[in-house]
Amino acid sequence: MTEQSARPAMTMREIRDALGHTTPGLPVATCQATEYEVSILPEGDINRQAFVITVQYRGEGRWAVTRHGSCLGTDGTWADGVKPYDRGDDWLAAHRFDLDTALKLARDAAPHVVVNGHTAADAYRRTHPTP
Repeated sequence: MTEQSARPAMTMREIRDALGHTTPGLPVATCQATEYEVSILPEGDINRQAFVITVQYRGEGRWAVTRHGSCLGTDGTWADGVKPYDRGDDWLAAHRFDLDTALKLARDAAPHVVVNGHTAADAYRRTHPTP
């Protein structure tokens, strides 16, 4: 057995470092999706931004369904103006979800978002009339 074959195999990190693909001593940058836009109005619709609901990552695998600073709860109502220091465990349990649940809640709420007395469904019908 030669001295070279006695060494353990290089890790992928060691290979990338040796090839100059990373800066030695720094971790490889990671990418993570942290926000989704949910709306029944298609991308490019002039009214879309007014009616968007956002699903935002809040850490530890939990997501919030938000709109203009309000959070959607499990009961389907929006909690307005709750400050971080007012949030107890019960409030967080009712307003933080796994991603699939958060996206479902946002999709279910999307047609009912109201701006100036009109729902997203009203806005869709105005800009996308059926023949």
